[in-house]
Amino acid sequence: MSKPVEVPFATTLLVRDTCLCLHVQRAARALARRFDEALRPVGLTNGQFSVLMSLNRPAPPAIGAVASLLAMDRTTLTAALKPLERRGLVEIADDPADRRSRLLALTPAGRAVLARAVPIWEATHGIVDGLFGDRGTARFRDDLRAVS
Repeated sequence: MSKPVEVPFATTLLVRDTCLCLHVQRAARALARRFDEALRPVGLTNGQFSVLMSLNRPAPPAIGAVASLLAMDRTTLTAALKPLERRGLVEIADDPADRRSRLLALTPAGRAVLARAVPIWEATHGIVDGLFGDRGTARFRDDLRAVS
């Protein structure tokens, strides 16, 4: 019988203190909670706000383009769209040029909710920007883009 290999506790501490993935995940969850709370008065989560904002275009985008923009797979995006569609905020239609493709569009109700949500997002984003102090968020966004 072989002796099980154990990871030293010091390694656990090292990962806790230095793992970029852990720190980005923690920050993402904290930001998500902050924006979820802020957007609650208009009945949106931060994820729903992002989906609605991604549909705010001159022409309805295909589901694949939106999934790509949001770094989601199509199945996950489809699931995220269902409650928005049930609320009458989003319409999903076949693409007349390609029946295999589906186009997404904001409804008038979706545009109205988005218009109410944007000032909330701007105010909340301003608070978050302030947390970065002199370092600013521009470099942070650039660094995140470099990783993604």
